Amino acid sequence: MTVPEIDPTRPEVLLDPFTAYGEARERCPVARMPLPGMGDMWVLTRHEDAKAMLADPRFELSPNSFMGLPGVPEHCRPYLRTMSELNGPEHVRLRRLAAPAFTARRAEEFRPRIEAIVAALLDALPDGPTADLLEHFARPLPMDVICELVGIPAEHRPRWREYGVAVVSGYGPGFVAAIPGIVEGAIEAVELRRTSPGDDLISQLLRVRDADGDRFTDAELVTLVWQLVIAGQTPTNLIVNGLEALLTHPEQLAALRADPGLVPRAVEELTRWVGPQLLTVPRFPREEVAFGDVVIGKGEPVMTAIVSANRDPRVYDAPDELDVTRVPSTGHLGYSHGAHFCLGAAFARVQTQAALSAVLDRFPDLALAETPQRTPDGGTWRLASLVVRTRNG
Repeated sequence: MTVPEIDPTRPEVLLDPFTAYGEARERCPVARMPLPGMGDMWVLTRHEDAKAMLADPRFELSPNSFMGLPGVPEHCRPYLRTMSELNGPEHVRLRRLAAPAFTARRAEEFRPRIEAIVAALLDALPDGPTADLLEHFARPLPMDVICELVGIPAEHRPRWREYGVAVVSGYGPGFVAAIPGIVEGAIEAVELRRTSPGDDLISQLLRVRDADGDRFTDAELVTLVWQLVIAGQTPTNLIVNGLEALLTHPEQLAALRADPGLVPRAVEELTRWVGPQLLTVPRFPREEVAFGDVVIGKGEPVMTAIVSANRDPRVYDAPDELDVTRVPSTGHLGYSHGAHFCLGAAFARVQTQAALSAVLDRFPDLALAETPQRTPDGGTWRLASLVVRTRNG
């Protein structure tokens, strides 16, 4: 079996990763990917293999993290290795302490506060018949929600919005420049809530003790805030990807308008169909592992291609079709799988549901005002803007 190669820098891959990865998936369960400065990676292209690998403890995450980014001040580095980069008992301990604060029930309880943030952002859209829903709505929304969740004081939130813009723009100079402010702000928030508890995540986690009396240290809470900032920007791209998909599939938009109760199911389908994360971070096997006829050696980096696994015809009927009424037989991998399933998935789901519901409810004549342009990114399916017409005339 010939192993296909996927070059994420090639225009045809950047502009249509669904076709490029899908063709590789149908040729072989494994592909090779050359990455500049990192060598070759193995890529699992099929749903069954991807799901199995993500749940397999033989595949470990690297201990390397944002701590190694050049230009990061030394005093920030100890806070940048999150539980997303930990394995085994170290990961299990932190996950056990944090998990009760991130349940679906907690997310539902938080929904009214998310809906209030959504409404305020829509109220603040620029006057006129058109608006860029990426710049003025989807981009600030996740950081506003994180600030509300964590308990960042209102006077500091405009600064945190700027951090969110830097984070969602990718790992460049702006990203590195934002790190000290995020870390120092998180330290201040933990110190504040230790002396003045409130109705927020930090206050809740400061009270948490497990059956053995274990609890978060202040440094671990600061790191958790950093993790929320990094991982919590996903709804930015998911919301605009989802809106673009609905606006270019009028029959699906009409079905959703006719039955708003379909929104939770539609969000799952949109996450499957145009979820922003194309690939998982690399894992490293502790021993040789075979996928079909391909043997991956010990320590060789492996990623799963969410972009192809979520459209695998072995799992989904008509996988390349958008269907907001779909009830998938097997869950999509938009929030990963296994021990490192996204901690904040329930909050991301509620946030995306609230955003789509509010936009569609407020703007019955919503339509694209410009052809959306994509930002070329081998790891993330994202738009450069989403300019819509919010009203006729």
